Amino acid sequence: MERVYIGLGSNLADPQQQLRGALQALAELPGSRLAAVSSLYASDPLGPADQPRYVNAVAALETDLEPLALLDALQRIELAQGRERKAERWGPRTLDLDILLFGERLIDQPRLQVPHYHMQARAFVLYPLAEIAPPELVLADGRRLVDLLAACPFRGLERLVNTSVTDAVTNVTRR
Repeated sequence: MERVYIGLGSNLADPQQQLRGALQALAELPGSRLAAVSSLYASDPLGPADQPRYVNAVAALETDLEPLALLDALQRIELAQGRERKAERWGPRTLDLDILLFGERLIDQPRLQVPHYHMQARAFVLYPLAEIAPPELVLADGRRLVDLLAACPFRGLERLVNTSVTDAVTNVTRR
C-alpha cells in the first residue's frame, strides 16, 4: 500500500457535509484505508471573488489502487455529490478532490500531475497537509514541506472548530 494525500474542498451545498460525505466515500474505496484527516479550514476562493468561501481539508489514504484508478474513483465521488465540470476555472463547486502526493511517485501525465501543481502556493493545502504528514516530509520532487510552509503565509485561512464535524471525521477514521 502507498500513502496518498488527497485535498478536499467545497463551497456549495453545505460544504462541511460535502466533505463528510467525501471522507465516508474515501473510507469505502476498495483496497484502501482512510488513515488520517486534517482539521477543516475556511479559505478565500482562488477564482472569482463573488463566490462563497471554501471549506478545505487533507486526507491521508493508504491504497493499493494505481494513480489513474484512484483519480477515476475520486472523480466518481465528485460526480455522485453533484459536481458539475464547467469551463469556468476555479469557480464554485460542490466538491473538489485532488491527489496531492502519491507515495514517492513523480507523475506527469495529461490527466494527473503529482505532486499537485501549485500546491506550494496554496495555504489551504499546505497547512492541513502539515497537520497529518510527518514533519520531515520530502515531496517526490525533492521539496521539503517545511520549506513550502515557510514560503506560504497562513493568509486567508481560518481553522474551523466544529465538534460535529470533528466527531464525524473521527468516526470515519476509526473504521
